[in-house]
Amino acid sequence: MSETMFERGMKTRRSVLGDAHVDRAEAAKTEFDEPFQTLITEGAWGSVWSRETLTKRERSLITIALLAALGHEEELAMHCRATANTGATPEDVREALLHVAIYAGVPAANSALRIAKSVFETSARSENKGG
Repeated sequence: MSETMFERGMKTRRSVLGDAHVDRAEAAKTEFDEPFQTLITEGAWGSVWSRETLTKRERSLITIALLAALGHEEELAMHCRATANTGATPEDVREALLHVAIYAGVPAANSALRIAKSVFETSARSENKGG
């Protein structure tokens, strides 16, 4: 039996965002937002993120640049945290955000750099504490 788009999406979503994040999102899902959660699981994660042409690292950097350019700060922080699973380094993110500064504007990049810096500093502190 072949994997459904939802199953493929959930597997990819978990590999990028981590089980803890997806479990929290699934636990918070209600009847009201279930159709939206299904849409993003199938469309974003099952279709686009699951394609083999680009690596998860490359998709991660593209996503971060787009979210930064559009000013979607909460999603940007989530995808910066997800770099721990995609193989994108803080240096990769910094380079992507330098591109944002040139192509989408310095204010967008400035906000994004502040968010990424906070995410990576928090991650480093957590690692130094052993967890």
